[in-house]
Amino acid sequence: MHEVSNVGEITTPMMLVALLIFLGSYALIVSEKIHRTIIAIFGGALVILIGTLMGFYHQEEAVEAIDFNTIGLLVGMMIIVAISKDTGIFQFIAIKAAKKVKGDPWKIMIVFGIITAVFSALLDNVTTVLLIVPMTFVICNNLRINPLPFLFVEILMSNIGGTATLIGDPPNILIGSAANLSFMQFVVNLGPPALVIGAVVMLLFRFVYKKQICATKEDVKKIMKLNEKESLKKGPGLRNALLVLSLTIIGFFLHGTLHLEAATIALFGAGLLLLLDKKNPEKALHEVEWITIFFFAGLFVLVGSLEAVGIISMAAEKLIEVTHGNLATTAGIIIWGGAFFSAFVDNIPFVATMIPLVQDMHQTFNPVELNTIWWALALGACLGGNGTLVGASANLVVAGMAEKAGYKISFTKFMKIGLIVMVISIAIAHTYLWLRYL
Repeated sequence: MHEVSNVGEITTPMMLVALLIFLGSYALIVSEKIHRTIIAIFGGALVILIGTLMGFYHQEEAVEAIDFNTIGLLVGMMIIVAISKDTGIFQFIAIKAAKKVKGDPWKIMIVFGIITAVFSALLDNVTTVLLIVPMTFVICNNLRINPLPFLFVEILMSNIGGTATLIGDPPNILIGSAANLSFMQFVVNLGPPALVIGAVVMLLFRFVYKKQICATKEDVKKIMKLNEKESLKKGPGLRNALLVLSLTIIGFFLHGTLHLEAATIALFGAGLLLLLDKKNPEKALHEVEWITIFFFAGLFVLVGSLEAVGIISMAAEKLIEVTHGNLATTAGIIIWGGAFFSAFVDNIPFVATMIPLVQDMHQTFNPVELNTIWWALALGACLGGNGTLVGASANLVVAGMAEKAGYKISFTKFMKIGLIVMVISIAIAHTYLWLRYL
């Protein structure tokens, strides 16, 4: 995210204007009276217009505020998934998994939740939901049940699974790079709480959606009669899709060694698959969730304006100030403050702003204690993403795909379950931090 060097020139009216436009846009997004993408685009354009006239936020800064790594990763993976979907590979996996658990909807939800968490840890949460959501629609349509509880589980488990590794969630990539923490350090330190939180969330959903997640014996029999092999369209298309998917996944694993961003790998994979497909790219590009992409762009511009006027850095500094150098208090405020901040804004700019402030704490804390602060920041930012629909990239991607399939995920409906899950998750994570490090 872009950082402004001329913070001294920022005045109170400038800060108020940026904050009012952001809060006004956010209020309209939450109200759902106007489509969230329209609000994000208009709010972003408005803050550039007024920011330019007042001299605190120009178009160049707004463009820099848009995180191309997130946008590029989304577009690349959406193209790969769009072409791969036509081969029937996702239907094959979905039917195979559903038949393994005898078509029981609750067990299917557990299996899909576990697959989502594991894939999110090993790939990243955005790529994972792009792969898992089409499978979910196939199964839920056959069972004639509402897919929304399944989609909620997949959103939540994608962020929980992504918390466990260096590459699972963008904030972890930023933290790992800044603090020189390895893939295995993330697994060893953040894997245990992610496992516990995942199990608790699945039990919570069993309690909340018990009556909704049931299907008739006839529909379950329909699932068991499905032949997964029939869904596969064997030929060059399937081979090409599997090859490119495999290369892209390997690329994600090796992205640190190769010094390549996730977006570069995803876009290369998309370009290669389009080249091998040899068909008109119009259909694949039409499948890209452009509504979601433009919402992200607008949101990044709005959040960038808060950064430009120093509001995010001011909030982060205040967060540190009140702790008075106490490790337990600092970790506690960072994990809870980070969670609520990430839920309502976006965890990427928050973490990007917090990193230099945490690095400055080396004068107060020794290296082992400082690592505890890094784990608190990672847990707060990643798990906080579950709080609302705009808290994490994966949430918005699922919402966009659901809307296209005719299922609207309401901001308030998701927030009701998301905030509960977030608070429970952070309580477990804070307890883990306290027992293991403090």
